[in-house]
Amino acid sequence: MMAGPEEAVLDLPWREDGQAATTRPILLPNLKGSCFDHPLYEGLPHPTRRLCSPTSAPASKSSKKPKMQTAGNTFSNDWSPPPVEFLNLSIPQANRGDPAPGPRALRRLAYQHPEVSEQEPQDLDRLRGLVSLGEPFWNVTGTSPEAATPGMGAHTLLASGSSGCYVNSLDYLLQEKREQEQEKLLLLDCADLRAWDLNEDEVLLTPEHRKLVERFSVPLQVIPTVHPGETVFLPRRHPVPCILDSSQLKPRSPLEKLFLSSSPARQLTFLRQGLLSSVYLPVGDRPMPLLRWLLQLLTWPPETSSRAFGLLWDLSLDGLFRQSDGDTNLWCPSLQEVSATFHSLGAHSPALQPLGPIQHTGSEASLSHSEQQDTFQEMALDSSLNYICKFLTLCALAQPGAYTDRNLLDLIELLCRAGLDTRLRLLPKTDLQQLLLQLLENIREWPGKLRQLCCALSRASDHHHNLLALVQLFLDVTPRSRQLRGQLSLLVMARLLKQQERLPLWQEKAQLSSLCQLLSLMRPSSLRQYLGPETVLPGQEQQPKASAQLDHKVCYLCHSLLTLAGVVVSCQDITPDQWGELQLLCTQLDRHISTHIRESPQAMHRTTLKDLAAQTYIRWQELLAHCQPQAQYFSLWEGI
Repeated sequence: MMAGPEEAVLDLPWREDGQAATTRPILLPNLKGSCFDHPLYEGLPHPTRRLCSPTSAPASKSSKKPKMQTAGNTFSNDWSPPPVEFLNLSIPQANRGDPAPGPRALRRLAYQHPEVSEQEPQDLDRLRGLVSLGEPFWNVTGTSPEAATPGMGAHTLLASGSSGCYVNSLDYLLQEKREQEQEKLLLLDCADLRAWDLNEDEVLLTPEHRKLVERFSVPLQVIPTVHPGETVFLPRRHPVPCILDSSQLKPRSPLEKLFLSSSPARQLTFLRQGLLSSVYLPVGDRPMPLLRWLLQLLTWPPETSSRAFGLLWDLSLDGLFRQSDGDTNLWCPSLQEVSATFHSLGAHSPALQPLGPIQHTGSEASLSHSEQQDTFQEMALDSSLNYICKFLTLCALAQPGAYTDRNLLDLIELLCRAGLDTRLRLLPKTDLQQLLLQLLENIREWPGKLRQLCCALSRASDHHHNLLALVQLFLDVTPRSRQLRGQLSLLVMARLLKQQERLPLWQEKAQLSSLCQLLSLMRPSSLRQYLGPETVLPGQEQQPKASAQLDHKVCYLCHSLLTLAGVVVSCQDITPDQWGELQLLCTQLDRHISTHIRESPQAMHRTTLKDLAAQTYIRWQELLAHCQPQAQYFSLWEGI
């Protein structure tokens, strides 16, 4: 025998306020004689056959196990949902004489729940049956009434038991409009505040707040990775006029005659149109005035300098291919002509003091225009210097004896000074470095000219980082370049520490011993005396801000000196005889530099310096491991 009819429980909210409604269970009797007896619902399964969700159906109290029923007898083949129009609760109709309900009445009506009276048991039975009918439908489809019909009326509250209501009333719309207007007013106020653009220095702070800010502020003082540079080339708005001296030239063709008799502007048109290549390359003629004119045109803007370099390069290579045995038909410019070319680029006289950075004044539009002009001039200067270096490299390779040793030293110094220009700091200098390597190889009296060259280059700048950048212009790829790098680095260190007259810098096998003495002077606390009298003013050491700036300058100088010390060691061929000196260097580095650096969150430059000291120490320890003498393994037990 089947179990008795199950009673479903319906939770109905009985409060109209916004708090959680207290629910009480309502027992629903058997649906016999309910709406399921209607002929329209004959195809639907009866509720007593457990079409509700298994989790929501209560367990049967009968001890007798029910019979297993087949799927065909339990579930219907027609799963289409029944019409649900009658599920909507009916709203009481207003009489003809009653006025139309207002927004508040509609909102109150939406929040009202249907009242169940005792006088209407038939309507209650009808509602209970409809609720039980909707539950298996939502369980079978896998959705909920809230997800399927979020805007449904009060029957959603009855089916789900939730107290939320999504009604878009007129009061809510007016409130939302007021909030949007307030938000617009706040945005306008924020825009007015941003328009003031107050600086931090202009904001008035109380003394207590100012002390708090100064205590926990972190200054952005780091050690620069790029050298400051020197102002070597002054900006030029217009190129220097170049006049072709055609007084000694005899034309060999009508086109050449037309070119020589034209105005300077017309001659530039011949060059830009590529007509001069068809005039001089077929006949192999390379007149000197034409080559000098092309060299001077290398200082013009890129649209002209590129054409001039192409023609000058083609004529020079053509002369090399046409040369006979022992006869070189390559024109090499003299040192005076190269100096004149640099002056055409804007290089000022070496007797003048280095100029500071150029200050731009004016409106924002004029500043942006001046920045664009500066960028264009930097590109033009870089391309012109690359063209000059490439042509001089060709001359140094084809004719090694074209310049004397004195001219080579002056040319190297001129090129190194030009490489320190402020507008060339961030640009690669591959052509310049290749030219310097070739000029070093052309010096005949080597290493006799090494001391003279190092002394000249060590005076190229007064800033320690600029001198470090000058040392790095010489690549560590040839024996002469390695020797120059090591000796110049040691001389720069001695000059910065005022020890160039006290140390044997030019003796062979004395570089490491001199470096040991210099490392003992590189303690950060003792480097303040080498910064110059204008850096440390009397009475400023006690001020916090001045003390922090002084500490940054000291660490900056120590960082450059330590980098130069690494260059000196890397350029040495460490032998087992120098193992003890290298070990002493490691000891001096750890004793005088690494242990005297106190890191702090307010001084990141100290962390950078200590990191460099640690890397240098590790690198020297690796050299010690590679050059350790063999006898050292058997001398550990001596004297025991």
